[in-house]
Amino acid sequence: MPTPTKKKDLKLGWIGTGRMGYAMAERLAKGGCDITVWNRTAEKARPLTEHGAKVAKQLKDLASTDIVFCMVSTWDDVKEVVEKLLAGSEKPRLVVECSSISLEGSAELRSILKEQKVQYLAAPVSGNAKVIKAGKLTFVVSGPKAAYEMARPYLDMMGTGSSYVGEGELARIAKICHNVMLGVVIQNLCEITILAQKAGMPRHAFLDFLNKSVMGSMFTRYKTPALVNLDFHVTFTPKLLRKDLDLGLDAGREFEVPMPLTSLTRDLLQQMIGQGMTEQDFSALLLAQAKASGIELKPENKEVADGLSS
Repeated sequence: MPTPTKKKDLKLGWIGTGRMGYAMAERLAKGGCDITVWNRTAEKARPLTEHGAKVAKQLKDLASTDIVFCMVSTWDDVKEVVEKLLAGSEKPRLVVECSSISLEGSAELRSILKEQKVQYLAAPVSGNAKVIKAGKLTFVVSGPKAAYEMARPYLDMMGTGSSYVGEGELARIAKICHNVMLGVVIQNLCEITILAQKAGMPRHAFLDFLNKSVMGSMFTRYKTPALVNLDFHVTFTPKLLRKDLDLGLDAGREFEVPMPLTSLTRDLLQQMIGQGMTEQDFSALLLAQAKASGIELKPENKEVADGLSS
């Protein structure tokens, strides 16, 4: 199937305009796509009309589109909206599911859509609403290659690009591996930041060096303001990270891959959750590391870049 060459070659449907879904659909609408959006609370989708999007009254109104993107909260939500999407005689050509759902849920969804002769791509994302607005969202995608080529121009419009990893549910495995690394890296970053501070360095000075070095990354830069100024507003909760570490350990057992660092990180995260630290961002692991090291942290009140702003 040829790759679309124009933004309006295909009609797009969009399910879910929460914090992530809204920002993603907004980029497509601003990019000139022919997009119709649906959200359980229609008023949350309404502002997208300012950028040329249309708002559907019913889910089945999206069934006449070519590609339907889905970005909702849970597997139960995904199943509910897809069943309503497919309830009529019309069906979309392709469903691209971007939510964080399990391997088993993704496989079940593929089976449901196959029965209806609808193609399916698993396309979980790396990033949050702020990352989307900065144009740095990324997708990992699995499913039929021809379906990927059809959706690829629109995936790429929402961020810095997409990575195709193969057939079936491999994208879900890739996302689990990604979030396992997220947990291990934040724990290590907290450990060395506390070590540097206890040795006498301000956190902002150490992290400035780290971010300029070969070991710096988009992630270390993005988390620097939180670690320096102790602003742990939620981007990803400790309990959600624990869920992904558990999924990673389950996969390790299934494929017989030892994961000692993941296991240890999971235990440290559990200690933090057990102490009631559940409502802040997962980077609040810094506070748990400081407590274990016998120091009390204070915000440094320094203006530091997060690496997302141009």
